[in-house]
Amino acid sequence: MLSKIEQAQEKWGGSHQTIDTWLQSRRELLVHYCKLAGLPPFEREHKALPDHDAIEHFCELLMDYVSAGHFEFYDRIMEESQLNGQGKKLADEVYPLISETTDAALDFNDQYADIEEDQNMQSFDRHLSKLGQAMEQRFELEDRLIQTLYKHHQE
Repeated sequence: MLSKIEQAQEKWGGSHQTIDTWLQSRRELLVHYCKLAGLPPFEREHKALPDHDAIEHFCELLMDYVSAGHFEFYDRIMEESQLNGQGKKLADEVYPLISETTDAALDFNDQYADIEEDQNMQSFDRHLSKLGQAMEQRFELEDRLIQTLYKHHQE
């Protein structure tokens, strides 16, 4: 996923402040996700679970990213690209699918944002993996919206 964000930054970076901000938020979220998951270049020591503070911080970043998408970036893209009929069709197609990924993020946050010391964490890796799949789907959908803004801005 980190290589995809680098590709997105190469493709769209510097073209529009909204896109740059969005991609930077995505990068920060992905770096913390990789740390939690123990993905290269971040490996967990002795396959132990991440500490509670790291999980809670990730949940905060996740909620900030999801919220900014729904209440800031998506609206800005709609406004700035002055979507025509085809753009409206894309938005109508993409937003419900993005909402599904939002549900996955909210579920993860509900489960892990306020971890209790005695909380059962046996399913953490499975939940994190499921969230990772939802995030990857979300990023692909968001990239379609970014492309719309980029294309409009280039014209």
